[in-house]
Amino acid sequence: MAGLLSRYFGFRERSTDLATEVRAGLTTFMVMAYIIFVNPIILGFTGVPGLAGKGLPFGATLTVTCLSAGLLSIAMGLVSNYPFALAAGMGLNAVVAFELVAGRGLTWPQAMTVVFLEGLAITLLVLTRFRGAIMNAVPIGLKRAISVGIGLFIAFIGFFTSGLVVKPAAGPLPVGLGTFRGLPIVIFLIGFFLTAWLMARRTRGALLIGILGTTVIAVLLNELVAGGQGFATPGAARVPPAIVQAPDFSTFGHLDFGFFATLGIVTAVLVTFSIMLSDFFDTMGTIIGVGGRGGFLDAQGRLPRANRVLLVDSLGAMFGGLANSSSNTTYIESAAGVADGARTGLASVVTGVLFLAAMFFSPLASVIPAQATAPALIIVGFFMMGIAREIPWDDYEEAIPAFMTMLVMPFTWSITNGIGAGFVTYAAIKLLRGRGRELHWMVYLACAAFVLYFCLPLIEGPAK
Repeated sequence: MAGLLSRYFGFRERSTDLATEVRAGLTTFMVMAYIIFVNPIILGFTGVPGLAGKGLPFGATLTVTCLSAGLLSIAMGLVSNYPFALAAGMGLNAVVAFELVAGRGLTWPQAMTVVFLEGLAITLLVLTRFRGAIMNAVPIGLKRAISVGIGLFIAFIGFFTSGLVVKPAAGPLPVGLGTFRGLPIVIFLIGFFLTAWLMARRTRGALLIGILGTTVIAVLLNELVAGGQGFATPGAARVPPAIVQAPDFSTFGHLDFGFFATLGIVTAVLVTFSIMLSDFFDTMGTIIGVGGRGGFLDAQGRLPRANRVLLVDSLGAMFGGLANSSSNTTYIESAAGVADGARTGLASVVTGVLFLAAMFFSPLASVIPAQATAPALIIVGFFMMGIAREIPWDDYEEAIPAFMTMLVMPFTWSITNGIGAGFVTYAAIKLLRGRGRELHWMVYLACAAFVLYFCLPLIEGPAK
C-alpha cells in the first residue's frame, strides 16, 4: 500500500514520505477545523441581535460544511497532486449571510443559488483556460507581494482569533490590544511560546505538536482551574459528553432561482459578479502564496498543472452552493501543512478524510480551541514573509504596487481587495510613465474588472 501511494503521488520526486504527508495533512486539518463550527455560527446568525433564529440550522450546516470540505479536499489531492485543502470560504460565507440574506432579503436557497451560479461561471472560465491565463499574466513582483500579503493576512487571523488583537467597542482605532485576562489569552501565550520554541529547535511536526500540546494544556486548565467555563465557544477545551453524533443532511440540495425576481436582473447579475470576482482572485492569491511557500512555482511564478487546481476549486464553489454550505475555496491555511512538510496531494486526501470523519465525531473536533491553532497561523505568516526579500524595493514601479498589495489584504480583511489594489496601482503607474505597452492585455482586463468591483457600491446604490 505504501509503495502504491509513493508511486501515485510521487514521493521521491517531491522529496517526501508517507509519514510526513500524513502528519502534514493532519496539521492542515487542525488549523482549518475551526470552520466546522465557525461556518454554522455565521450562517446561523448565532448571537446576532435581531437575526437569531433566521439562519440555517447548526447541525445540518455543520454536516454539509464537513461533507463539502472532505470531498473537495480529497478531489484536489487526487486530481492535482498538490497539498491544497478546501472548505467554506471565510468572508464569502459572511457575504452570503449578512449581505444576501440579512441585507437583501433573499431566502437561504436563493442565496445559495447565487453561489452555485458564480461557481458555474468560474468553472466555464477554467474550462476555456481563461482563468489560468489571467493567473499566468500577473507580473512576478505582484505574485511575490501576494504571497507576503497572504502571510500577513494569515498572521492577522491568528492574532485576531487568539484574542490578542480585538475590535474595540469604542475608541478611535479600528483594532486594539486585547486584555491579558482570562484563560483563553493565557492558553494562546503558552501555545505561541511552545510552538516558537519547537520551531527554533527545528522539531519535525512542530506546528502539529504545538496545536495538540496546547489543546491538552487548555483542557486541563479549563477543567481544573476554570471549572469548564473558561472558553465561550461551546465545547472548546472541554472533555466532550459524547464522541459520535449522526450527520444531518436536511439542507443539502436546496436551490431557488427566484432571486432574479427578488433583486431585479441588473442587481442580481452585479451581485453574482462581485461574489465571483472575490472567489476568482482569492483562490489565485492562495495558490500563488501557498505554492510559493512549497516551492511549487516555476521561475516565472507559475504553478504547473494550475488548471487542475482551478477546476476543482471552481467546482467547489458550485458544490458549496448545492450543499448549502456557502462557496468552498482553496484555503490559505493549507500553508500550515506545507510548512510542516506537505509536498503532495496525499496531505489533502488526509485532510479531506478527517473532515468526513468530523461529520460523525464533531463533538471531539470541537475540543480544539482557536487559541491552540492561532500560534500555528502566526508562525505560517512568519514563514511566508520571507519572500519579501525577493521584491525589488529599489524599483518603485514594482515596489509600490507590491506594498499596496501586502498591506490592503490584512487591513481590509480581504485577499481580493489587496490583489485589486496592487493590480490597479501597477497599471496606473505604468500608464502614467508611458510604459503601458509593457502590460499584458489580460492585466488591463483584470484591472477593469477590479475597478468595476470597487465601484459596485456606487453602481448598485443602496441595498434593497
